[in-house]
Amino acid sequence: MVLAAALAPWLYRAGQSLAEAAATKDLPAVFEWLGAACGRSDFSRFYDRSLILCAVVLLPLVIYRVRLVRARQGGIAPAMPRMSWKCTLAQVAVGFVIAAGMFWGLGMIFQALGIYSLKPGPLKLGKVVESALIPALVAPLFEEWIFRGVLLGLWLRLSRPLGACIGTSLYFAFIHFLKPPDHSLLLSPSAPLAGFELLEKILLHFTDPQFFLNDFATLFFIGMILAWARVRTGALWFSIGLHSGWIMAFRAFNLLYRSVSDHPPGSWGVGGSMRSGLFPLLTLGLTAAICHFALRKFEAKRAVSRA
Repeated sequence: MVLAAALAPWLYRAGQSLAEAAATKDLPAVFEWLGAACGRSDFSRFYDRSLILCAVVLLPLVIYRVRLVRARQGGIAPAMPRMSWKCTLAQVAVGFVIAAGMFWGLGMIFQALGIYSLKPGPLKLGKVVESALIPALVAPLFEEWIFRGVLLGLWLRLSRPLGACIGTSLYFAFIHFLKPPDHSLLLSPSAPLAGFELLEKILLHFTDPQFFLNDFATLFFIGMILAWARVRTGALWFSIGLHSGWIMAFRAFNLLYRSVSDHPPGSWGVGGSMRSGLFPLLTLGLTAAICHFALRKFEAKRAVSRA
């Protein structure tokens, strides 16, 4: 984060120069497209890209750390248990149905209470595929492999399962809010210390009690459900199904419905989106209870396969 804060102003200047050149000169198509994208982006987007770049550069240090921990703990990490394709498909499907069903049910309750209303006009299939289906297929595979596969697997070697789940879930929630509060302005985005000014606004965002309860707590609870499912099943498939179901329901609901201003429960009951507020947090509690009983069946199958 510190390296990204130092790099972001320089990346921002380069992006603005490219945007200006793309608007005034005849450049190759790829630079025309990139320049137009840079011209539409604010400073926080350049910070996000700097953060990804720094993470990639520092990745060899993480790999080196993983190798040290594995060597200290006795060599290669134990492989995840093999399971049949039927069991794999069942875990993904059950997780998806539970997560998507509970979330969509919450949305229907919000719609009935007048918190959300149906958007006018027909919904295009291409928009559904681009905004809901593709993210629901791609994001869970990548994020579950990183957070519940690599990070949680490493953390389980250093602490007990509960501590590992809490640690990775805190990190999972924190990563999702590496952006400044809405309507935050920088005095001079091209200044050398602009990245650190943005970083200050990001960190101060976590001192807001309403943000912490409405948004951060929800993502932390989601991370805990996903991590505990990984621990109980010994695999990522149930977590991938849950993650995919939440993304699919969340994005599809946002395509169909819009928030109504000054709704009855207020900002504490329902935050700025469907996944923030006390009511979504209570829904996640019910989801966790359902997952607890659903996971018993997969745990039993896992025990039988081991025997």
